[in-house]
Amino acid sequence: MDLSVIVPFYNEEACIEDMYNALVGALEPTGYSYELLFVDDGSKDATFDKAKEIALKNPRLRVIKFRRNYGQTPAMAAGIDHARGRILVTMDGDLQNDPADIPLFLEKMDEGYDIVVGWRHKRQDKLITRKIPSKIANWIIGKVTGVPIKDNGCSLKAYRADIIKKIPLYSEMHRFIPAMASLSGVRIAEIKVNHNARTTGVSKYGLSRIYKVLLDLLTIKTIVSFASRPLVWFGYIALVMGLVSVIAFICAMLLLSEAESGVAMMGVSVLFAFLMTFLMLSGVLCELIYKTGDQKVEDLSEMTSEEICYTTSNKN
Repeated sequence: MDLSVIVPFYNEEACIEDMYNALVGALEPTGYSYELLFVDDGSKDATFDKAKEIALKNPRLRVIKFRRNYGQTPAMAAGIDHARGRILVTMDGDLQNDPADIPLFLEKMDEGYDIVVGWRHKRQDKLITRKIPSKIANWIIGKVTGVPIKDNGCSLKAYRADIIKKIPLYSEMHRFIPAMASLSGVRIAEIKVNHNARTTGVSKYGLSRIYKVLLDLLTIKTIVSFASRPLVWFGYIALVMGLVSVIAFICAMLLLSEAESGVAMMGVSVLFAFLMTFLMLSGVLCELIYKTGDQKVEDLSEMTSEEICYTTSNKN
């Protein structure tokens, strides 16, 4: 199958049928074989019932239902896990993303790109609560991750299935997929897309998500920075611990006349010295794990296609 389109829904009974019709209208002329995956993220209205009715009429639509609301990223992850296409497209279910833009993503993928990201250049959202925080967040994300995407928050994206299925998704991680994928040297493109004002339902986004995004950004920075040179980064942290240990030791020597204070500072010095040693050993361990993984990849790349198929069939 060529294409899977994944759409999470949460309390979107008013627009789910319009979304289906718009998707079919956009995809039929492309000539691609496709499937639609609607993920009901624990909706409390009739979203799932309407999706099920549509699925009974069109076998190309499959519906996944969560027992409760888990959030957009888990809903996308469920759709990605169940998708069968070689290209996966994700988008919001509120019709603010335009299904008519999907053929543009397919054309860009045909040029050899692995990930194509949508950019809402004329965004139809509130200025103070949505557009300004988004611009600031995109600038910070670009600086921290080193992947300068103009609109990380745009859900309309296209991925090669063999890449996106290997990326773990949780919390609000869907917006950081390009940064995570950059570790494997993928080709990323960004294209302008339409963005429509919401006409039905209530927005599920707000300023309350900022702290989650910041925590996820910290996680991504750690992964991106530590991935290729773990010993160096553990060494930097160990160096700080070592400096604290030395300072505490010097203070202990200066406070020899005050028994209690001197003993306390010496204890601090020994504690940070042990911590420094632990971090260095952890760095060495991570370096060995990373290098071992690299060696396995190199060994696999030297195998012929027949050998790889034989090994895979044996494992099954």
